[in-house]
Amino acid sequence: MSVNGKKVLHMDRNPYYGGESSSITPLEELYKRFQLLEGPPEAMGRGRDWNVDLIPKFLMANGQLVKMLLYTEVTRYLDFKVVEGSFVYKGGKIYKVPSTETEALASNLMGMFEKRRFRKFLVFVANFDENDPKTFEGVDPQSTSMRDVYRKFDLGQDVIDFTGHALALYRTDDYLDQPCLETINRIKLYSESLARYGKSPYLYPLYGLGELPQGFARLSAIYGGTYMLNKPVDDIIMENGKVVGVKSEGEVARCKQLICDPSYIPDRVRKAGQVIRIICILSHPIKNTNDANSCQIIIPQNQVNRKSDIYVCMISYAHNVAAQGKYIAIASTTVETTEPEKEVEPALELLEPIDQKFVAISDLYEPIDDGSESQVSRLSWPWLLAAHPGTLPDSPWPWALDVSRCSVPAPMMLPHTSRQPAMTSKISTSAWQAPLLTLRT
Repeated sequence: MSVNGKKVLHMDRNPYYGGESSSITPLEELYKRFQLLEGPPEAMGRGRDWNVDLIPKFLMANGQLVKMLLYTEVTRYLDFKVVEGSFVYKGGKIYKVPSTETEALASNLMGMFEKRRFRKFLVFVANFDENDPKTFEGVDPQSTSMRDVYRKFDLGQDVIDFTGHALALYRTDDYLDQPCLETINRIKLYSESLARYGKSPYLYPLYGLGELPQGFARLSAIYGGTYMLNKPVDDIIMENGKVVGVKSEGEVARCKQLICDPSYIPDRVRKAGQVIRIICILSHPIKNTNDANSCQIIIPQNQVNRKSDIYVCMISYAHNVAAQGKYIAIASTTVETTEPEKEVEPALELLEPIDQKFVAISDLYEPIDDGSESQVSRLSWPWLLAAHPGTLPDSPWPWALDVSRCSVPAPMMLPHTSRQPAMTSKISTSAWQAPLLTLRT
């Protein structure tokens, strides 16, 4: 917004950037936050070597957030690494989501005949253009359900689970009876993101997700934005149903628009559920992931008799977020019962043995109006639903950051031709040779 000429004042009651989506450092602070007064043992290494995300998120390599990072040139302050693999849970085991045609042919996720049918489906998706009816192949993107599309290609239930939850990244099966256009676009986004670097469609910033708000803060300051940490908010001032200012320590900052998380405006939101996140510190990579230093595991709902998926996000010392030889895995899901910890047991079993666990159960909130009249926009707090590709309001993926659906009252729209920063990627593939982000191998 600052880059586009808006005058921005950012006030935060916390002494750090990122709010509930911050990265906690040193490790001693994480133990204090979860009231573990004994502190970390010596085996955990130096506390300042840790940057632990409270809410896990990966970035889709071709998603809207990456485009925003490029357009605003926040990338000058950040380095990224490609997440090494994406996995899906089936029948008590985990399998790599194929990232190449060779991997797809060798995968045990489906049989030989299913692979042929699935390939035809992927060709259809790749060629699909909502503006060209010739690519529809008898499918009406506005009325044909995704269930009917799967039936058209004769895909089995296991392939449907894999496609809907590991590629389209839906958390539930509600999408099956909705028009197929959204699902096709999600699969195309996954494929386009995967084509950028090959290993997986996800990126992760070195030193943790807390680098993102810090990067935006630095850039905003260059363009005249003002950041105030440790600044309490006493009152939101409204006149004739519209926000006109924010009161803090006897002073009033006048404004035309306000963007905040629900904790600042509890009277304008309602509870929409809960999410459980368990941060696990490990001394080993996750089994059956080819010793990956980072990965995502999706446990589809049907595999564990649930209504929503379970997610595992794992990063490590290779991303400068943990001491040498240590790994951080975060298991999370939407709470469905009165025993949330039992709900994530299938994920925790994949992580054993676990050195230390930190359990957090958070309320989810949704706005009671769209904010168009009051000009008060709520970021879903804590940023999102479960934990998988991380999440902004209504974003399709609880771990993959995507700002395309953020309900801000139109302060800015990204242009079709984004400015490209003068950087070259340190990783490239034949599928994509153009500059993107500064990546480290």
